[in-house]
Amino acid sequence: MLASLADWLAVIEEFPSSAAIRESLYGYPALLSVHVVSMCLFAGLVLMMDLRLAGIGNRGTPFSQIQKRLFPWQMVGLVFSTISGLILVYGQPTRFSTNIFFLLKMVMMALAALNALAFHFSTYLSIDRWDASRLVPRTARWAGLLSVVLWVGVIVTGRLIAYNWFEVR
Repeated sequence: MLASLADWLAVIEEFPSSAAIRESLYGYPALLSVHVVSMCLFAGLVLMMDLRLAGIGNRGTPFSQIQKRLFPWQMVGLVFSTISGLILVYGQPTRFSTNIFFLLKMVMMALAALNALAFHFSTYLSIDRWDASRLVPRTARWAGLLSVVLWVGVIVTGRLIAYNWFEVR
């Protein structure tokens, strides 16, 4: 199965559009810049919400108000980051598929998504009881702290992709 995946990625890498992205003098750096800026927008706003959940920041503001104000902008950052990231990977699929930092980044992003889903389908259901409280439930604090750790890990491993001193085979 891994051999067929490697073959499939090698075929994608030979597409003219993939080569055009990879070899573009201005396109690849522009895409990378869009990816980084949109990831900063997304992660920065997530951090603000998570710090409220963790009981560290914005404790005087109900969580629902913070979420209402920040969530639309988070989604803008997420959409641009996702699209630019997919295009970057499309330009060099075999490079990314063997990069340990890229693979770790993907795992942490999946875990962060699961953490958010678990929070929204459990603790968030009782938000009317704790929304305005300066101290949120323990499960919300843990979800916020775990999210901070995971998103910091995503950013760090994303940056380390360029400096891969390991090879996965």
